[in-house]
Amino acid sequence: MNYLLSDIARIVGGELSGEDLRVTEVATDSRSVVVAENVVFAAIDGKNHDGHKFVERMAERGVEAYIVERDIELPSKRCGMVRVESTLVALQRLAAYHRSQFGGEVVAITGSNGKTIVKEWAARSMPDTVGSFASPKSYNSQLGVALSLLMLGGNERVAFIEAGISQPGEMERLEAMIKPDIVVITSIGDAHSANFESEEEKIDEKLSLARGAKTIIYSSEYPRLAARIKELYADRELIDSSAESVDYALELSDALSVDALHVSALMRKLGYGVDGAIFSAKVSMRLELKEGIDNSMIIDDSYNSDINSVLVALDALHVQSMGRRRVAVISDIRQSGMPHEELYGRVAEAVRRAGVDKLIGVGENISHYASLFPRGSSFYHTTDELIENFSKERWAHSVILLKGSRDSRFERLARLLERRTHTTTLEVDLAAMKKNLNYFRRHLPQHHPIVAMVKAVSYGIGDVDVARMLQHEGVKYLAVAFADEGITLRSKGITMPIVVLNADQDSFDVMIAHDLEPEIYSFHSLDAFRRAALRAHRTAYPIHIKLDTGMHRLGFVEDEVDLLGRAIHLDPVLRIASIFSHLSTSDMPTEDDFTRQQIERFDYMSQQLVEWLDYEPLRHIANSAAIARFPEAQFDMCRLGLGLYGIGYEHNEELIPVATLSTRIVQIKNLAKGESVGYGRAARLDRDTVTATIPVGYADGLDRHLGGGRWSVRVNGHSAPIIGKVCMDSAMIDITDIAGVEVGDKVTIFGREKGNTLEDMAEVLDTITYEIMTSVSQRVKRIYTER
Repeated sequence: MNYLLSDIARIVGGELSGEDLRVTEVATDSRSVVVAENVVFAAIDGKNHDGHKFVERMAERGVEAYIVERDIELPSKRCGMVRVESTLVALQRLAAYHRSQFGGEVVAITGSNGKTIVKEWAARSMPDTVGSFASPKSYNSQLGVALSLLMLGGNERVAFIEAGISQPGEMERLEAMIKPDIVVITSIGDAHSANFESEEEKIDEKLSLARGAKTIIYSSEYPRLAARIKELYADRELIDSSAESVDYALELSDALSVDALHVSALMRKLGYGVDGAIFSAKVSMRLELKEGIDNSMIIDDSYNSDINSVLVALDALHVQSMGRRRVAVISDIRQSGMPHEELYGRVAEAVRRAGVDKLIGVGENISHYASLFPRGSSFYHTTDELIENFSKERWAHSVILLKGSRDSRFERLARLLERRTHTTTLEVDLAAMKKNLNYFRRHLPQHHPIVAMVKAVSYGIGDVDVARMLQHEGVKYLAVAFADEGITLRSKGITMPIVVLNADQDSFDVMIAHDLEPEIYSFHSLDAFRRAALRAHRTAYPIHIKLDTGMHRLGFVEDEVDLLGRAIHLDPVLRIASIFSHLSTSDMPTEDDFTRQQIERFDYMSQQLVEWLDYEPLRHIANSAAIARFPEAQFDMCRLGLGLYGIGYEHNEELIPVATLSTRIVQIKNLAKGESVGYGRAARLDRDTVTATIPVGYADGLDRHLGGGRWSVRVNGHSAPIIGKVCMDSAMIDITDIAGVEVGDKVTIFGREKGNTLEDMAEVLDTITYEIMTSVSQRVKRIYTER
């Protein structure tokens, strides 16, 4: 985009005051804005954040252009402001206008499931010589679609835009912006069904996206959807992707096979065919976060490279760095219609604005324009040349962005940089975690503070990367179990308040040295921590008082509250930041009476304590289950634990499990009837059997009690039981009835698919999901994605 503020005011029906500035980018999240020049900050007053509060911060960073919903004082005479009734509506109008100026084809992708993967596969299947654009990550909301469209440079031949809805009326607003030429309807299912009266209503809502489209791609695998399309749009070009005949080896589950056929039909319609198409569950999504060598972290986004995705990736580098050195490895950009000097000039400016400490350019073109980039940048003509000089570059204690086109083959560089090479991985979907966070926020008052539980390495998910995301999302507190966990977060650049729930006397001094805040649950711990604070010459040090309201684990009991108030009310050394308790049965409807008794007891006890103070600490007792079930328990703050990870809520379709444990087949054997498998010959074969060995065992967290057929993993979308005993580092599975399995194929130990979830595994083991998640070994590589 490239507009004067006066143009924007005219297009959206706003009023301009101040300077008439030219802007080329829109920012709505103050936390990810590094720069300033040509950026307009759109202040949105949303459910969880009010952007108007951050105008001053933006001005300090040099931003001079603003779109606002209410009058604000311009930070300086150089600034310009467009006043509108609704910032979101204004951005949508601007996006609709910008779309109307676009001369390429626009493909809109919607459906209950598979939207993102169809979009990503289609985008990466485009020839490198053809300029295209794909909306970043999961930018499919009312705001995300508007921001995506405003990223269009105008020179692209094809734009792939993802469109998602959760309630009636939303698709009409998206269609008004996107005005797609081609619509792909991936599926119709249960996702977000709660807000629709029937499946028919949801189908009609989805199909309103195709109101002005010339072509609709769908699958007759969904007969109700197909019938309604034919009824409403008989005059359009209708392409049933299930009729596709594709000549490639498809090693995917049934659901992903349907997605691949959608992409195949789309690529043929666009005129590019499927010869270069990529249909593989092994191809990762964008922006994977991985642990690297020498205390580094990798942001892997190495499958395509256009100017807009480079800007998004650099933004992610800035957000994730948390004070660490920023290294960006960027390849030649293939998809661009602009002159090379202008293109790499924009990249160089974006590198400066993102605060990159070291730029490494890879490719003939970017190397040719080395003079445009900051002093100290390195350039290599090929990835091979960079790898040959690998040790010359400094990687330690850095956040490293790998941003390359498909033919740059940065995956080889990624393998050198990764700290762990274990085939088994725990993939963590941070975008799903954000959705879970926002689900709970919708049940709370606007801007209601949240404590996020990241104890036990975030229930085994991985602490630092989760903490960075939560810090970026504006969570008020993190909570860990022990001081060591908090110290690790501090060493990785986490600056937000951290509560230590199991604070012991021996760790008080080191806690204070790292600004960690203790849970205080007894007079003994209170006196000990006061002495530690005095030794450190600290005053008004924040503490968190734990009350025992019926769980009887830790905490002051009711008879002690008055004495506690007398002890703390005039204390200059300690200050109560919060008063809290723990509900023991909030997820058990049969115990709701007891839960309400706990809430009432907490209200009474905490008020008793507050009366002794001349300030008001935050009060909190609600955990994940209580947030939605007991509004009266919300008080001043809430704690979000397992619900953040989408675990333990299998009957809530709006919460998404964020973790998938997977590995790959390392060997396949054809065994005859009567042979045995594994230790103790525990499995004796009653038929000719094909077995596969997978490199995951009880040392990785695969419980020994899952052997002997008690648990089935998923291979190519099919169940494969574990046979014999689970070994320390490996297990064997039966793949006799699954066709086409090869060494290297992905195996899902647990994920989101019904019958293969954590809840299913917990039921088999007669345990809880917490125990399984926290048992996943730290030697298992964690991969973080932002889809």
